[in-house]
Amino acid sequence: MAERQHPHDPGKIPVGVEITAQAAGQDALLTPAALDLLADLHRRFEGARQTRLAARRERQAFFDAGGLPDFREDTAAIRAGDWRVAPLPAALLDRRVEITGPVDPKMVINALNSGANCYMADFEDSTSPTWDNLLTGQGALREAVAGTLTFTSPAADGRPGKLYTLKPFREQAVLMVRPRGWHLDEKHVLVDSTRVDGAASAGSPISASIFDAALFCFHNADVLAAKDRGPYLYLPKLQCMEEAQLWNDVLGHIEQALGLAEGRIKVTVLIETLPAVFEMDEILHALRGRIAGLNCGRWDYMFSYIKTFRAHRDRVLPERGQVTMTQPFLRAYSELLIQTCHRRGAHAMGGMAAQIPVGGSDRASIEANEAALAKVRADKLREVTAGHDGTWVAHPALIPVARAVFDERMPGKHQQHVLREEVTVSRDELIRPSLGTITRAGFEGNVEVCVRYLAAWLDGNGCVPIHNLMEDAATAEIARAQLWSWLHSEELHLDDGTPVDFALLERAFIGLPKRIGDRSRIPGGSRINEAIGVLDRLTHADTLEEFLTLPAYARLD
Repeated sequence: MAERQHPHDPGKIPVGVEITAQAAGQDALLTPAALDLLADLHRRFEGARQTRLAARRERQAFFDAGGLPDFREDTAAIRAGDWRVAPLPAALLDRRVEITGPVDPKMVINALNSGANCYMADFEDSTSPTWDNLLTGQGALREAVAGTLTFTSPAADGRPGKLYTLKPFREQAVLMVRPRGWHLDEKHVLVDSTRVDGAASAGSPISASIFDAALFCFHNADVLAAKDRGPYLYLPKLQCMEEAQLWNDVLGHIEQALGLAEGRIKVTVLIETLPAVFEMDEILHALRGRIAGLNCGRWDYMFSYIKTFRAHRDRVLPERGQVTMTQPFLRAYSELLIQTCHRRGAHAMGGMAAQIPVGGSDRASIEANEAALAKVRADKLREVTAGHDGTWVAHPALIPVARAVFDERMPGKHQQHVLREEVTVSRDELIRPSLGTITRAGFEGNVEVCVRYLAAWLDGNGCVPIHNLMEDAATAEIARAQLWSWLHSEELHLDDGTPVDFALLERAFIGLPKRIGDRSRIPGGSRINEAIGVLDRLTHADTLEEFLTLPAYARLD
């Protein structure tokens, strides 16, 4: 392919490709060959991606008009068929504890060294997709796969910084990477840009999914394949089997372009949208040559429930703290996922424990920490008893807690023998709303979480501890979507009788500085006012915005 010079790149890049930003390490990652692959994938699959996004909009319009999601009639033969997915690789047989987190070098080292079975390096919900964060993450993963990644913390109080290094390869967690979802663009890489008579014509932004996944595979697939460690991916926010098929086609082309064996790239799919729960068999079938399992992405699933039923005033959920996995519609989702996966020879992964350890040696802190750990134990006991093959944690300190529960109840590498044949789940059970209330603390807590998370995200931090919970984009989306849902419902009241209206929201904004305290001590504190403005506009909008990160992304970089 012909190449040309670019003002941001001292090397050469393919004709038609434009990079609109610059970051450290960019030239080593965005090589001409890497950009060739990205451009080729964009040209082959962008039309199909846009078709799938249009289908999402059409489906949401059906729901907004009063329609309900259901199992598909045209795929009944897939659900009834006797088929199984391809055998799982040895590295993915035992996944009892997985840790997730962003892709900065320190996190990558700590997660790989954590003692978890797997580490999901997350370019999606826990990474703010600034150009620098994305390339720093890709560079960190490349060095980690090569075994050369180190990190030295900044010096402080006259003491040198701490050096972080990787454990030997066989002692590390198995690396898995979550690219961003199909709905997101990577605005810094444009394809089919042209210049005619001195006038520039901007190309179209590449899919963020393709950028994250293909760049990771381009730099690491050979080394990982030689170690029989992948590449392994986690695929987010799918809504239907056609979106799964698109991923299968993209990954198949990457394998062919990189000289990998067919099916070498293995994936796990997060079932974190309400439409997807009705197509789990179909998603497994579309990816049957490469899929290793499905995951209960509970927080995004709750958000998707709210978004799917944004026009259904009879399906408004109570505050987040009351919508637990013991609620009937979430229990049905979990049990159906287990049954579906085990029937097909795939793993059924449990969801995230968002709690983080509570520091401090005073009695209140000790009691709060014990209460948090008790919640984690109870959640993991529920999962392993139901038949899940593994679970997620957000903090290394929770790994021993989760492992102890799974070790006691799951002596083998997994429990695919637990078929849950007694489970019978109807459409109505999967969409039945949970009962509960909205408290003043719950309303104001949603405002605080959304504002503080969004401020940190705009400042480049996508994973934020707030009140002893690790908040990411998924939990912030719940807070934001619930506020919109409550404020646009008729005659809704707090449990103390106060009307849920925009006056209540305004009072919550006024009281927010007191709740937050010293802004200089929290991530993104300087962007709190900006975040309040974004949330205020989104909650007043006539229609619930599809994703918080879509309008917020325009404010990055």
